[in-house]
Amino acid sequence: MIRLRDVVKSYRQGDREVVACAVDALEIGAGEQVALIGRSGTGKTTLLHILAGILKPDRGEVEVVGQRVDELSEGARDCHRGRHIGMVYQTFNLLQPFTAVENVLLGALFGKGAGGGAKLRAVDLLERVGLADRMHHRPSELSVGQVQRVAICRALINDPELVLMDEPLGNQDKTTGNQVLDLLLQIASDDNKTVVMVTHDPESAARMQRTVDLATLRADLEPTGAGGEA
Repeated sequence: MIRLRDVVKSYRQGDREVVACAVDALEIGAGEQVALIGRSGTGKTTLLHILAGILKPDRGEVEVVGQRVDELSEGARDCHRGRHIGMVYQTFNLLQPFTAVENVLLGALFGKGAGGGAKLRAVDLLERVGLADRMHHRPSELSVGQVQRVAICRALINDPELVLMDEPLGNQDKTTGNQVLDLLLQIASDDNKTVVMVTHDPESAARMQRTVDLATLRADLEPTGAGGEA
C-alpha cells in the first residue's frame, strides 16, 4: 500500500536549507491503521502531504496504492489523490454556503465517486455517522463533532483505499473526538481501508493498530536550522 525509501523534503529559510522531512524507510500494508507521532519539527504533516501527492519530495521513492507518486506530474498526482486517497484536515475545510450533503458531494467532483451514484453514497455515509437528520444543515448549524463527521464522509465519498488524517481530533473535546474516531475506524475496518493519522494525542495513537515515531525513521540527515512543519 505505502512504501517509502530515502525520502527527503526541504525548504529555504533565509540563506539556509532546512530539512522538513527525512525518512529512510517506511512500509504500511493494506488495511493497516497507523498513527504518526513525533515532536514538532519531525515532519509529520510534511510526510502526510507527500503521501497525498500535495508535495513532491526532493529525492526518494514514494509508492502509494501501487503508484510511484514521486514520478508523477502535479496534475497526475492530483488525479491519483482524487481516485485513491481521502483526506481529513484538522480545520475540516467545509464550505459554509453548502449543506452537509453538498459538502460531501464536493469531494466526489475529482474522483471516482462522481456520477449518478454519488448522491446515494453521500446520503449513506451521512446516515452511517448518525447525521441522517442533519444532512441539509450548513456547517454553521452543526456542532464541532458533527462538522467533523461531515468532513470524514467527504473523505470517504470516493471509496478511497487510503485515508489520511492530520490531527483530526484537535478541535474538539475528548469524548466527542473518541466517538468520531470510533466511527471512522469502524468504517475503515468494514471496508478494509488503510488509515494513517498524524496525532499528538497518545490515547488516540494507542487506539490505532500501529504507532510510528517519525524521529526513528529519519536518515542520518538532520535539519541545518530550526523549523519545519509539524
